[in-house]
Amino acid sequence: MEEAYFYRRVQINLLDEFFPASGYVSVGEEAQVETETSSSGNRKKPFSKKLARILAIIGLVILAIYFVPGIIADINLSKSEAERLAKAAETSTGRNLPSFDASLPKTNHLTIPAIGVDTDIGESTYENYESALKNGVWRVSNFGEPDVKGAPVILAAHRYGYLAWTNTFRHKSSFYNLPKVKEGDVITIAWEQRLYTYGVYKTENSEEITDYSADLILYTCVNLNGPERIFVYARAI
Repeated sequence: MEEAYFYRRVQINLLDEFFPASGYVSVGEEAQVETETSSSGNRKKPFSKKLARILAIIGLVILAIYFVPGIIADINLSKSEAERLAKAAETSTGRNLPSFDASLPKTNHLTIPAIGVDTDIGESTYENYESALKNGVWRVSNFGEPDVKGAPVILAAHRYGYLAWTNTFRHKSSFYNLPKVKEGDVITIAWEQRLYTYGVYKTENSEEITDYSADLILYTCVNLNGPERIFVYARAI
């Protein structure tokens, strides 16, 4: 009995030497501490989750305060900028553009009601203009376009055309009846689905253009082989 007691005292003393009394916990006490710690940890976990959520919400609020006004400003700026650019695009040419009309033909088109002309406008380089004239009206490529202020739009067409043309085609797509156009007549051009309207203010027979201040000039030959031409001058209205 004394020997067992002595052995236990030595064991306790050795434990005290390596683990001072202030830090030593018995096996029973250790189990109790673990139980309390575990219980405390379980109690702390819900609190930690709530705290994390609160901090996350606060963070989102701070981000919103700093960034949302900027995002809204950017959206508004983009919208106003788009409107400004659209307006600038219309006025940068120096001419107020007619309203876009989706019902108009996508192919650029000329109409002269007074003489029944109702035809597409052909595009071609000056070197290949004859290929365009075979199909009717040709826009002289190194001059103006309806949506650009500056040089006049010049449209040319054969008067007599080709034997292969039908009478209907000649009536609608050539300038055979251009001499019948008179001052005050209206000419329209559908260009990129915008309708441009012109009023004729002068007609003349000449060998060359005499008035480049016009917005629109139409011309054709008087005779098959002569140098004289028929010119029609019109202004945008």
